[in-house]
Amino acid sequence: MTYRIPGRRAAALAAFALAVCTAWTGTVVPTARAEERTAAVAAEAAEGAGPLTPATRFYVDPDSGAARQAAVDAAAGDTDDAANMTRLAGLPQAAWFTGGTPAEVRAEAADLVARAGAAGQVPVLVAYNVPGRDCGLYSHGGATSSAAYREWITALAEGVGDAPAVVVLEPDGLAALPEDCAGSVDPTGELTSARLADLGFAVTTLKQRPGTAVYLDAGNSQWRAVGDMARRLIDAGVARADGFSLNVSNFQPTDHQTRYGTWVSRCVWFATEGPEWGRGHTDWCASQYYSAAAPNDGRPGNAVSADDPTTWHWTDAWYDQSAGQPSIADLTHFVVDTSRNGRGPWQPDAGTYADPETWCNPPGRGMGPRPTADTGTPLVDAYLYVKTIGESDGSCTRGTAGPADPVYGVVDPPAGAWWPDFAHALARDAEPALLP
Repeated sequence: MTYRIPGRRAAALAAFALAVCTAWTGTVVPTARAEERTAAVAAEAAEGAGPLTPATRFYVDPDSGAARQAAVDAAAGDTDDAANMTRLAGLPQAAWFTGGTPAEVRAEAADLVARAGAAGQVPVLVAYNVPGRDCGLYSHGGATSSAAYREWITALAEGVGDAPAVVVLEPDGLAALPEDCAGSVDPTGELTSARLADLGFAVTTLKQRPGTAVYLDAGNSQWRAVGDMARRLIDAGVARADGFSLNVSNFQPTDHQTRYGTWVSRCVWFATEGPEWGRGHTDWCASQYYSAAAPNDGRPGNAVSADDPTTWHWTDAWYDQSAGQPSIADLTHFVVDTSRNGRGPWQPDAGTYADPETWCNPPGRGMGPRPTADTGTPLVDAYLYVKTIGESDGSCTRGTAGPADPVYGVVDPPAGAWWPDFAHALARDAEPALLP
């Protein structure tokens, strides 16, 4: 199995979870013929720019990890957790494609889009198989070569076919280029050039499918500076994509991502289609770290801080004063992963851990805004649950000798493994709260 939608061998549990989901959430199982629903979704995609419109319904897998956990919790008499898992099971989440042979990924992608089409819904796929992914850390792996990756991406695109689909392309693939990895991983820059070329190939190949919307991943507002990320997106072919994705598997607040994404979008325009004097100069763009429009005189509030959104008006000011006034139609759009950002990032007391690894299974977090393509924000095409809610980020040690995570007192499951306690906590602490 090469993508993280659980198999359907547990048919009885899936049926139970779907039945409970209907009771708790009021979800109605469609009764129209599958081919009519598929045709309706395809027609909607043909009329607009790709499959996304404010009325888009994203695919809900009836045999998700949450659905099966709901059955386990119900059988154990844990009614509160069973109810929350059932509510979670009624919400759409992305399917992660992380490896496998071209034949396997082709078949599995085709199966996914067929099931989504039969339900009158649009699936969200995550392509996560680029060579050298995650700098060899917790989520290491990926294709063994550029040639192998390109064959794999081609097969994924063939599996999707002409059906409506959304693809989030290679989380962290741009924010953590080989040149950024620790040690002398890429001394000549050859691997970084290959990464950018591979991502460009993936964008072109996936966009050859008429119903596919493609979003190149661009990290989050606490990572790369605006101009740096804009340059990477341009080099990877964002002009041929539908846009970029933010906050995948992270916890940054939605409004922070919207602000950051807008700056990235305006920087891309400034350096490619904007005033002549700015062409090619993403390095001049104001960011979450610096703005030339600020006094920068050392007084409190007179410089931009990535940790203090009250200072971000200086960044807004630079774009308003220096970067021109592009129309919304000329700017690059983006999507935001809101799967776990309901309570924002974790901030342990200073000095508690040598390396708090705030991105890794942080405690006290919660699910964020529900998935929708009706965001009310012109540049934000959708809020999505990209990270599978309930899967571990890896075995965190937070600077200790380990192997236990000092936050939980246990060894965290490996990256991508289902963790019931983590799933329960994220659902219980959701903001906005999960309601029947």
